[in-house]
Amino acid sequence: MKLKLALAALTLGSAGTWAAGAGMPGTGAAAKPPPLRNPALLNIGFVCRWQAPCIRRQDQAMGRALRYVAKYQPPAWKIQLCNRNSSRNGTRKDWIGFDNCVRNAALQPPKARRRRG
Repeated sequence: MKLKLALAALTLGSAGTWAAGAGMPGTGAAAKPPPLRNPALLNIGFVCRWQAPCIRRQDQAMGRALRYVAKYQPPAWKIQLCNRNSSRNGTRKDWIGFDNCVRNAALQPPKARRRRG
């Protein structure tokens, strides 16, 4: 009786390991866990719904945009404008949109608002 239980446990244990491994798509060692300690990559993951090609494009655009800003130092109004334009749902950034916006030479500074008072 004990031998049958041990054999059943071994069979079920190996089946569970197989299901958690490469047998089930999107699980196990093949899938990477979300980067909880890196807010930029976490943001990109949420924007892309964890699709690898989209994450790769967003990551490349983030690198291009950061290098451009460091090299050319665009004015603060342009950075603020592009941050507002590239936001999704208020908190998530679309880095491809930000990269395209910050490089756009046709952008003009916003006109000063007239304050009442």
